[in-house]
Amino acid sequence: MNKTKVDDLALWGGVSAFEEALHIGRPNIGDRSRLLERFNDMLDRRWLSNNGPFVKELEQKLAAFLGVKHCIAMCNATIALEIAARALGLQGEVIIPSFTFVASAHALQWQEITPVFCDINPLTHNIDPTKIENLITPRTTGILGVHVWGRACDIEVLSTIADKHNLKLMFDAAHAFACTYQGQMIGGFGDAEVFSFHATKFFNSFEGGAVTTNNDELATRLRGMRNFGFAGIDTVLDIGTNGKMSEVSAAMGLTSLESLDKFIQINYENYLAYCIGLEGIPGVQMIKYTEKEKNNYQYVVLEIDEAVTQLSRDLLVKILQAENILARRYFYPGCHQMEPYRSYFPNAGLLLPETEKLTRKVVQLPTGTAIGKEETDQICRLIRFVFANGAEIRERAEKK
Repeated sequence: MNKTKVDDLALWGGVSAFEEALHIGRPNIGDRSRLLERFNDMLDRRWLSNNGPFVKELEQKLAAFLGVKHCIAMCNATIALEIAARALGLQGEVIIPSFTFVASAHALQWQEITPVFCDINPLTHNIDPTKIENLITPRTTGILGVHVWGRACDIEVLSTIADKHNLKLMFDAAHAFACTYQGQMIGGFGDAEVFSFHATKFFNSFEGGAVTTNNDELATRLRGMRNFGFAGIDTVLDIGTNGKMSEVSAAMGLTSLESLDKFIQINYENYLAYCIGLEGIPGVQMIKYTEKEKNNYQYVVLEIDEAVTQLSRDLLVKILQAENILARRYFYPGCHQMEPYRSYFPNAGLLLPETEKLTRKVVQLPTGTAIGKEETDQICRLIRFVFANGAEIRERAEKK
């Protein structure tokens, strides 16, 4: 439904643009018949967990796809981060960006490792390597980079810093499955990389994650730690937990893998439609992906410059959500503003000016197989209408 006047907006009683809500990260479903076939195989075998054949097959296929020696499937990416940190011997302090999902920080703090928040490069939204060395102390044992929006960190520079200071280097690659850095699939960089296969990711296994590495010894430790530290039936060699992926999740992962190209193509088409539909709006900048690298295009992200648009990011989100477009702020308000870090480091924001700015500007729009050109075009028309009437909308919102 096109809006022709401000009163048409659902925020003020108009009819919503969409009857059914358009979600961020609505799960992609591959070939349902193939998935159910795998479920039946699993039930016939009665092998539901404990490193079953589907898990092994998924690990082998993912390792081959990513070009790494080892892929260790886990029940989710948060547990995968925790196990990887423990297997790498991280302790004391680890430098990470605040502009990330809070699980990146929690996975460290849960093990009494202090996350030291580093500012980001405003052009890439990734950790700024030029700010890292000033944060290194005698207690620092590692760096955790995050490939935000699937755009790789400056891996080469981070590796140089880690080598220089004898630090471990790990990457949170939750956004970056099927993405490349300098033509090489993300997954084999640093000491280890961690992927998320949560239901909201374009490639999902219902719930799940994985750690990838080219280090044989580390892979052995990871496999043991995800299974209570067992090495054999009744021999425990190390501390461990239950991080195993179930067979049902692996079955979904294998099915999703078979539709991977289709999922990426749909994301790419939606991304291009948004690029065209939102081009030229003053104060609205869309995050772009270079054609020189592969990307999964699962994140359609805008930066809103309120000084130009006369409309805040937060008001835009309220308007869109009222229209059943469930846009979201990312990663608002930054890990350093969440508990317990807000209490532990009350002045952290003074060292994170770019992070603070970005968390007030970023909005993510729906994409994925649940929407297509009709929906993206309508969303773009609505956003154009909103910003074309920004001053009037802002004035009306301030009166309420």
